[in-house]
Amino acid sequence: SSDYKIKSDLSKKQLEEFRKEPWKLDGLLHPYSKLIFQNMLCSHTLLERNSDITFYFTGREALDAMFEEMEKARHHIHLQSYIILSDKTGERLKKLLIKKAGEGVNVKVMYDDIGSFSLKKSYVKELAAAGIEVIRFAPIRLVTPASKLNYRNHRKILIVDGITAFLGGVNIADRYYYGISSGDWYDTHVRIRGNSVYSIQASFLMDRNFAMDRKFRFSRKYYPKININLSSGNDRLQEHQIYTQIISSGPDSDWAGIMGCYFGAITAAEKHIYIMTPYFAPNPTILNSLKTVALGNVDVKILLPEKSDSRVAQWSSMSYVSELLEAGIKIYLFGKGFNHAKVISIDGKMCMVGSANFDNRSFEHNFEIMSAIYDEERTSVIESHFSDMLNSSTCLSLLKWEKRSRKEKIAESLSRLWSPLL
Repeated sequence: SSDYKIKSDLSKKQLEEFRKEPWKLDGLLHPYSKLIFQNMLCSHTLLERNSDITFYFTGREALDAMFEEMEKARHHIHLQSYIILSDKTGERLKKLLIKKAGEGVNVKVMYDDIGSFSLKKSYVKELAAAGIEVIRFAPIRLVTPASKLNYRNHRKILIVDGITAFLGGVNIADRYYYGISSGDWYDTHVRIRGNSVYSIQASFLMDRNFAMDRKFRFSRKYYPKININLSSGNDRLQEHQIYTQIISSGPDSDWAGIMGCYFGAITAAEKHIYIMTPYFAPNPTILNSLKTVALGNVDVKILLPEKSDSRVAQWSSMSYVSELLEAGIKIYLFGKGFNHAKVISIDGKMCMVGSANFDNRSFEHNFEIMSAIYDEERTSVIESHFSDMLNSSTCLSLLKWEKRSRKEKIAESLSRLWSPLL
């Protein structure tokens, strides 16, 4: 699509600029110059400057912020979610979108057909009747090849008027807002204002083109004028700005960009790595990189849920615990509700937040999106939240872990066999 070509051309131009003048990446960005170049080559992403990045650490906080932003929309609302359900939260969304469409706002909604399998047809019809474009990603049909059924769109994106964007782990369903039986729903979602909104917008429009099997010409109306130049004249990058790369990957990507970014960040760590993920079933590349850096005296902490929303996924995650503990990695189980966040932070200097879990499905099969944020202040917010979560968690010891029941060990081993398909 034209959006992809523009994004690719801009990325190549920026990469050439930094190769000719590498001193522009001095300061905070210098330790991650290899990772930045890697992301540009693998994902055709830009290093972009932003004026504001705000984190939300519960589903309720994130959804309230998203609804508030949509209420202010004047030109367009582009919403993409793996899950949209016809429950209270879904009804709240529907009423708001129909209202905004009635005010003349251009509204587009995209959802994954398997993730939103329970979404009522009447819900979709009401949106369409209000003039809202509703896109069903990879619809399930009797003749659908099994290979295509395996490729799901797991991205959660909201763009409002081309100037504010959200991404992260929060879907549109009651459990994200009201929590589940074991407690509140913890997650991590990010609001971005600045140049990175362009990249998030491009991701949405490319998915739209993919889902509708159409090609659309570039439309300036979805890209309000933003200065995307990173420097002025021969000046160094302005360090008071927040620099990010938006990385999209999926079955249509040349490379497994998000997995590559995780690997590059993990192997670049010198002091510590903090990870939050609800599902942990990594491929050998990521697993071995974590164990290797831990053996090299990097402090690696991984926060997993004590109780998962999927019993099989929980068993699969637990099957990795012994070898992680043996390598010196600290494993914590969060017991105050359910933590659905997909976050990694490195050395207090950079962090990554997005839709991708630490599992093979997110790395290889799903359409995913992630923000790599090169900023100490924002990373400190992530790491402070991580510390708070540890206060409500149990740290596992290898001695006690090995004493778990034989039944649990068998369930974990069998689940691990299925982990590439989960």
